[in-house]
Amino acid sequence: MLAKFSLLFLLAATSLPAQTGEKLVTSARKQVGVTQYYDPMYRTLDFPNGDVPADRGVCTDVIIRAMRDALAKDLQQLVNQDMRANFSAYPKNWGLSKTDKNIDHRRVPNLRTYFKRKGYDVPLGKDKDPAKFLPGDIVTCTVPPNLPHIMLVSDKKTDAGVPLVIHNIGMGAKEEDCLFGYPLTGHYRVK
Repeated sequence: MLAKFSLLFLLAATSLPAQTGEKLVTSARKQVGVTQYYDPMYRTLDFPNGDVPADRGVCTDVIIRAMRDALAKDLQQLVNQDMRANFSAYPKNWGLSKTDKNIDHRRVPNLRTYFKRKGYDVPLGKDKDPAKFLPGDIVTCTVPPNLPHIMLVSDKKTDAGVPLVIHNIGMGAKEEDCLFGYPLTGHYRVK
């Protein structure tokens, strides 16, 4: 009886990341055709659950909206809380001496730090093995010359088996083949 229960628990636990990933992909895909512009303008946002207009945003907004819609996780509030409690753990790229609830969650280096602190990081190997990237995984990269970028791994793949990504790299939310188009800097799986 105990062995049967353990097996059922193990099966349920291993399917949770898959269900989370599917939800994230579905939510991110809903942004394609809605978010049509790349707009990095600083804005004062409501708090919590603040957002820029749905027709615009940056790469981080794809992730923020997907997590809010699919998992009821408000990265604006979560990142703000963690940064307030652990400010020294976060990058100082912007010369800030305190948190800013309007922008902190919309910065890729801050999301990388938050995801790692929450235990979402997946080892990033040197090889480009598409099998290591599951639907709903979040990946970060550097767009030359040095721009941080973030993308969500799709459940759709190229003919070669490489997962597509859903992101906003300049022309609104798109689902396209560019997982390995830029040097990867992080790989995360939300639990």
